[in-house]
Amino acid sequence: MSAERPTLPPVRLHTEAELARDALAAPLLARAVRLARWAGPDTRVGAGGELVDAQLPAAAEHLGLVADEDGAAEASEAWRLAVDTGLVEFEDPETDADAAPDEDDAEGTVTAGENLALLTGGSPQDVLAIWLDGLEAAHADATAPVFDDFADLVREDGSVDFDALDWDPETEAEFLDGVLGNLYLLTVGEGAGDEPVPLPALAASMIVPDDMGEPTDDILEQVSDAMMRLDDQFRVLEPIGIVEYHPVDEALLAEEGEEAVPPADDDDVTRYGMVKLTPLGLYGIRARMLDAGVDAPAIGDLADKGADVLLGGIAYYPEAAARSEIELWLARHGADGAAGELLDAARGEDPQAPLRRLHCQQALALVGAEAEPAVRSVLGDPELGGLARVWLAERGAADVPAPSEAMIFWLAIDTIAAQLEADGDLDELQGLVEGLSGQHSGFFDEAWRVDHPATADVLEAMGRLHSDKKQAKAARKAAFKARSRSGSGA
Repeated sequence: MSAERPTLPPVRLHTEAELARDALAAPLLARAVRLARWAGPDTRVGAGGELVDAQLPAAAEHLGLVADEDGAAEASEAWRLAVDTGLVEFEDPETDADAAPDEDDAEGTVTAGENLALLTGGSPQDVLAIWLDGLEAAHADATAPVFDDFADLVREDGSVDFDALDWDPETEAEFLDGVLGNLYLLTVGEGAGDEPVPLPALAASMIVPDDMGEPTDDILEQVSDAMMRLDDQFRVLEPIGIVEYHPVDEALLAEEGEEAVPPADDDDVTRYGMVKLTPLGLYGIRARMLDAGVDAPAIGDLADKGADVLLGGIAYYPEAAARSEIELWLARHGADGAAGELLDAARGEDPQAPLRRLHCQQALALVGAEAEPAVRSVLGDPELGGLARVWLAERGAADVPAPSEAMIFWLAIDTIAAQLEADGDLDELQGLVEGLSGQHSGFFDEAWRVDHPATADVLEAMGRLHSDKKQAKAARKAAFKARSRSGSGA
């Protein structure tokens, strides 16, 4: 029942049905679908499945785009996504065996792919699986090298000299994944709002060392370069639906040899780009992180698990997220028997056991009156008896037996141990420490005798946190006694 601290806070995702609707509405996928339905026996493609140049104007017009260079480029991008997501399938063009190796005018044909029917007749999971393939394709496009003249990169043998670009695909992908990971954390972190993130702050999060004071000119130049790179990448990613992006003001992008136009308002950070993950983006980035082995929990993950997994899993969740997970778990399991299962899972002497008991008490509050029989059955339990009395007293129950002094002290140690393990707010923790010790005269004279695995650690922490120097000294002295008692086996 031990718990591991999750790498990331739990995310609250929209339902799969809502996410599937968002996926179908993503501009790039919607265009890919329209082109897949438009394609027919007369649609001609090249060796890589790309539309031949002669087909691009018609494809652009079908999408409602101007049949110029920009429209052709957007139509080509949508067609590539249709190929990458299996909305269309193509047959390789048949080439003449005697043709020259560099002949590139052979054409193939296309047919509707199996995934095209799944987008309308499949489940939300089917739609999202296809969209995730599209996200992978968009991610690859966003990290692809930028070059002015592709012909200059082709070697005599026909291969591409990527070294001439000074481009490392793994480095580029890792950088973008790091940025998206930071954006994800800023979105799901405790206290995070729904506001977009300034592009300079996002770039700086990848470049500026945490321990750096005033950034050097070199660091600032790297941040500026990263911003420009991210501006290009987010423009590519926005059409697949993972971000809402307000791009960098074109007036700030000076051509080589030109002077950039300074912002009229230095405080207008929106001119430097603003980005926000969409609900679909949260889903997609989490899916990519899970594939990479990152622990990225979502609220609802534990709803069908046992109480031991629930209490262990939410051990380090923020309070609101823990409550939501408990509510979903109770909705799935029902009130019948839930209290007993939760109490059984709360037992233990491992370091996370106090946190499990804390969350158990919160869960029992949500169970309501149905929990009373199970709670009363543990009144004599040395680990759960104090918790049971607190729960019954808070509900105004009658006939609640008074706790022994030993149980009061044990519960005090257990309560502080839970907060220490959770890394709670220091001011709140200090208030708890001083409140508990102040309720009992001579608290530290007795607390060191408490038979709890965390007694010495708790007393040592109380010595660090207590604002009264005399009490702090008494706590440290009690901690020493507790360790000596534990070491002697007394």
